[in-house]
Amino acid sequence: MSNFVKSSKKAYVRTYGCKQNFADSEKITGLLTTLGYEIIQTVGDISDMETADLILLNTCAVRENAEQRVFGNVGALKNLKRANPDLLIILCGCMTQQEHTAERFKVKFPFIDAIIGTNILGVLPEIIKQADSEKEKKQKGAIIKITQAGGVFDEEIKPLRNSGGEFSACVPIMNGCDNFCTYCVVPLVRGREVSRLAENIINEVRGLIAEGRKDILLLGQNVNSYGRGSDTDFKKLLSELDKLGGEFIIDYMTSHPKDCKKELIDLIAQSLNISRHLHLPVQSGSNRILKLMNRGYTREEYIELAMYAKEKIPEISLTTDILVGFPGETYEDFKETLDLVENIGFDSAYTFVYSKREGTRSAEMNDPVPSGEKSAWFKELLELQNKIGEISYNRFTGKTLRVFCLGKGRSNPELLTGKSKQGIIVDFEGDQKLLGKFVDVKITKALPWALIGELTYEKYK
Repeated sequence: MSNFVKSSKKAYVRTYGCKQNFADSEKITGLLTTLGYEIIQTVGDISDMETADLILLNTCAVRENAEQRVFGNVGALKNLKRANPDLLIILCGCMTQQEHTAERFKVKFPFIDAIIGTNILGVLPEIIKQADSEKEKKQKGAIIKITQAGGVFDEEIKPLRNSGGEFSACVPIMNGCDNFCTYCVVPLVRGREVSRLAENIINEVRGLIAEGRKDILLLGQNVNSYGRGSDTDFKKLLSELDKLGGEFIIDYMTSHPKDCKKELIDLIAQSLNISRHLHLPVQSGSNRILKLMNRGYTREEYIELAMYAKEKIPEISLTTDILVGFPGETYEDFKETLDLVENIGFDSAYTFVYSKREGTRSAEMNDPVPSGEKSAWFKELLELQNKIGEISYNRFTGKTLRVFCLGKGRSNPELLTGKSKQGIIVDFEGDQKLLGKFVDVKITKALPWALIGELTYEKYK
């Protein structure tokens, strides 16, 4: 990395998309602080930008609506650039890793100074130095620097943690994906799978726990394939993390059903600190559609795995992703998804209408179902899942859950909110001094998306 250091200036970083992107932005802001920048914003809506010397947008390409928001937000920067010609505007992330999108940004928004892809940390200091040159800005326009996606992790750069609250942290354990689901652009913009060394992950988590960050989320496009080809797999990594001292919660996402083994579920059932939450994206309940998606498992195999998890861990919270309207999907296929959802009984589901992504195989498939019909299917799925989710959460009513207290209540700001070891939001009445602590909460009410309860011991009140 360059030893180039700037004088103190202000940087605004805006992040779109998934938790992996937010973790990337924490690394980016950590790097920017070493370059002398004061970070003035990293999450939320675009605001407080007038004082920024550098604006960096970390983009997402997984869904079309996220892309459209980025284009709209970039267009809104034109007046800021006109008012302050010295302002540096840099785009990075999954959208800009695609050459056709990077070129579109360059043509549509000539006031942008630099466009980088997902592999940003090694090139950002020199890009800033180059873009900061008046000669470069006048003569060359936007600098485009798209390196190969993926690569090794830079362990020297310490993230500036600012997206998960005071007591939570995201820890990337791997990057990239080798699955090539036909609808997904991730392998194209993130590259092939690369895993961090287990020793580095364990040391990072140990340090976070010591800081009081006891809600830890391990991140990877497919955590179940962590360490493939080495002597440390995901099960072994979780086992080592579970042994770290104290009380904490280790959660993770995302699990791919074809790589999630019963042995991993057995480990979770016996563990002390691993979350009783399993996010297992099914995407479709139709074998025909699953094959077209290149998911690598059948409906029957998925159901067997989900039911095994429920049997081994009765208190488990099982969540999923479902994609509606994949090219060629019929209503009969969709009804198979509804049937699977009803039979398994997910606690919650992240549901999406199919979005064509350039460069994926599904983008070339025939897609005869009109968007209005897909939207009707989507609504039908939401209505079913909302009913199931509320019924599912009702099973916790009257039970006492161990909850890590995180902040203000989600259902009522006068309450406190926490995360149970099932990964469920729990709101309850309590004193602010409980923040960052584990408490026992008796559940009194279930909402479709959260639980309401009361502290069980007088010492907590």
